[in-house]
Amino acid sequence: MTSFPNDLRYTHDHEWLRAAGSAWRVGITQFAVDQLGDITLVDLPKEGDLVTKGQRFGTVESVKSVSDLYAPVSGKVTAVNTSLKDSPEQINNEPYGAGWMIELEPTEKVELRELLDTAAYTKHVASQ
Repeated sequence: MTSFPNDLRYTHDHEWLRAAGSAWRVGITQFAVDQLGDITLVDLPKEGDLVTKGQRFGTVESVKSVSDLYAPVSGKVTAVNTSLKDSPEQINNEPYGAGWMIELEPTEKVELRELLDTAAYTKHVASQ
């Protein structure tokens, strides 16, 4: 079974968040990458866009399917990993590093407390 980094918070939709100053960097987990297969295209919001927790903020296309990305928390997009446009395979190669997708400045800090820690996410994945 895959192990997941302890310095992250997770969603039931297989996204991760890592504190990056006052913002939170967002990507998809190794579990999601394994389910998707080779990622060929990523559609992400623009810097300055507002996202709402649980709402679609983009898509990931792979050789198997197109999957929606859901905002883990509500907030303003403060950065977008534009290198994914030309090199979406970075998500496959380094989902917790170079494969990050966006950075969010949360508007509802209470939503951060609703995210899963590593133990809870590991249990969630095991039940899938």
